Amino acid sequence: MKKYFIALLTIFSLGQFAFIPFASAQTPRVSIPDFADLVERASPAVVNIRTTEKVMVQQSQGGIPGMPEDQAEFFRRFFGVPIPGLPGTPKQAQPNSGKPQEADRGVGSGFIIDSNGLILTNAHVVEGANTIYVTLTDKREYKAKLLGMDKRTDVAVVKIDARDLPRLPLGDSSRVRVGEWVLAIGSPFGLENTVTAGIVSAKSRDTGDYLPFIQTDVAVNPGNSGGPLLNTAGQVIGINSQIFSRSGGYMGISFAIPIDEAMRVADQLRTNGRMTRGRIGVALGEMTKEIAESLGLGKPRGAYVRNVEPGGPAAAGGVESGDVILSFNGRDIAKSTDLPRAVGDTKPGTSASLQVWRKGATKDLMVTVADTESGQAVAKKSDSSGSSGGNVNSLGVAVSELSDSKRRDLNIRGGVEVTALGEGPLGRAGVRPGDVIIRVADTDISGVKQFEGLVKGLEANKTVPVFVRRADSTMVIPVRPK
Repeated sequence: MKKYFIALLTIFSLGQFAFIPFASAQTPRVSIPDFADLVERASPAVVNIRTTEKVMVQQSQGGIPGMPEDQAEFFRRFFGVPIPGLPGTPKQAQPNSGKPQEADRGVGSGFIIDSNGLILTNAHVVEGANTIYVTLTDKREYKAKLLGMDKRTDVAVVKIDARDLPRLPLGDSSRVRVGEWVLAIGSPFGLENTVTAGIVSAKSRDTGDYLPFIQTDVAVNPGNSGGPLLNTAGQVIGINSQIFSRSGGYMGISFAIPIDEAMRVADQLRTNGRMTRGRIGVALGEMTKEIAESLGLGKPRGAYVRNVEPGGPAAAGGVESGDVILSFNGRDIAKSTDLPRAVGDTKPGTSASLQVWRKGATKDLMVTVADTESGQAVAKKSDSSGSSGGNVNSLGVAVSELSDSKRRDLNIRGGVEVTALGEGPLGRAGVRPGDVIIRVADTDISGVKQFEGLVKGLEANKTVPVFVRRADSTMVIPVRPK
């Protein structure tokens, strides 16, 4: 014990702290992987994608089109950049006035998935391009043909006329684990074959209707879009697609499209040139804890229906605004973003079962899934003008009878129109004149007298859901009468 104390005293008498690591024999040692061999194998299958567009160029009388004279002079004096029209600059032929010229539009990345020249990239990389150029690592350049793109998932497939090309093996994105090492190869800011590495930060990150993204801390910048996200086996597990940024540059968070989702889309694009997905014609809202509790669901779950498209598949199947869809074709819906994915994966024309929560109980319905291209919801504007009047009740609103025209415009069976606001929970929640109250708790509203009687009977300290219609949306507002 005395020797141990002397040893400790000796360590601290050195005038600095000493760190002595202790490791258990059972603790696995984690080493940072060497990506060099992986990069050497994968890089030849990663391509640079450059797009151009046609622009109208006007004759310049001096300087350079679009550049102020002082800036042009600065570049000529300090960088030796020749600016047509300035003293000391050799004369050059000016483009013909009003003639379309090919101009660079953007730079991105992609990767070869088939040795016959099939390339996967992002839709936003090639969208709007007149010409797509693909450059391989050996500097061969090809004009590419766009086979198809899907803007909702940001996936595109292009083809070049080449054979025996190196390709990347595809992994299984469903087996990706948070914390595993990954790396990205691409052309950030046009710098070809740039490699960055990091780890998977999260899975199934919701940033859109149709994609549960893989979140990483791999450095991704403009130009990386469309490039592969690789695991340590050299397999593609995602397509680098988005970043979270307040500056436009990388800030430590990047998102990749899972390769399983991307290939499901790519297969359709290769075959049909477009993505076919199902739709049922509902607009969804966020399910909060307060709304769930007021509806009697207990915890937030399901997809809350804000609006049902008139004449759409959901309307024909009996779905109503204010319903909460708990399952679709036997697949549980945990949150609103789960429903578009489940419906989108369903072949149009399929009859699908729905379980909805309505007025404190479940209800089973059937809908026939339609094609996304078969129709779109038509937004209708309601007449929000309404004369003030009436007495403000304990919910903080005064109401009037709903006109037949407004009932038809909103495609609802009944309700009362808010004409004035006072002190009360609905006013504080953002309700405004012109809104229509269609239901309180489990009771549909048919008129002013019935509504006022219902409000008077509400318990003061009990939260109840009030269903408010505004234009095409139905809001559920949990309130407590004052």
